[in-house]
Amino acid sequence: MTAEVPDDEQRPLISHLLELRMRLLRGLWGFGLVLLLLLPFANRLYAWLAQPLLAKLPKGGQLIATQVAAPFFTPMKLALVTALMLAMPWLLYQLWAFVAPGLYRREKRLALPLLVSALLLFYAGCAFAYFLVLPTVFGFLARITPEGVAMMTDISAYLDFVLVLFLAFGLAFELPVALVILALLGWVTPDQLREGRGYAIVGIFIIAAVVTPPDVISQLLLAIPMCLLYEAGILAARILAPAGGQRDDLA
Repeated sequence: MTAEVPDDEQRPLISHLLELRMRLLRGLWGFGLVLLLLLPFANRLYAWLAQPLLAKLPKGGQLIATQVAAPFFTPMKLALVTALMLAMPWLLYQLWAFVAPGLYRREKRLALPLLVSALLLFYAGCAFAYFLVLPTVFGFLARITPEGVAMMTDISAYLDFVLVLFLAFGLAFELPVALVILALLGWVTPDQLREGRGYAIVGIFIIAAVVTPPDVISQLLLAIPMCLLYEAGILAARILAPAGGQRDDLA
């Protein structure tokens, strides 16, 4: 004979599931609306994204499409990724609205600024990659292209290359938030972060060498900001970690 779960214990679970469904639907509706608004401008978005490369190509240089459907699907892919990035604040708000009632007051005070900071830092990393890294990298590649070789990049390969750089720099700029979270969890202390600075710098340069194109300039453009962000993370952890070690008993 199976024991039945009382109705008063089922209601909280059902209400949480209903709220989760509502938040997911709202997030998807918001994302779908942004995507719908961007689709008519997909080609313009790609033309804007291609500017760092086109500006460094010789006069008359252009991108090419080596696949039949690439001129259609590649701008659509860019519109999809752009819509996701633009809708991310709305998606994160839906996530926050769902989990916030279960957090302690001190956790709310710390989690919300960290969430906003992480989002802004990711955007800053993407902007840094577009306005500084891409022109520098493409300028270097254009200069070292052998004479008699036309630098004509496939539009799909170019988009994948740029998106990987955006992701790499966006995640790299999350370093201060990651350090603060580690300090708040008690896994490291600000003093340990300061003492391990040398190892961190070596690790940063190794990561920069792996995720960036094989030239010294782009590696430095990632490694130097990460070193500065590491120092910012130590400072932020020193400010926030002592308060994060205490926990309120009231929700």
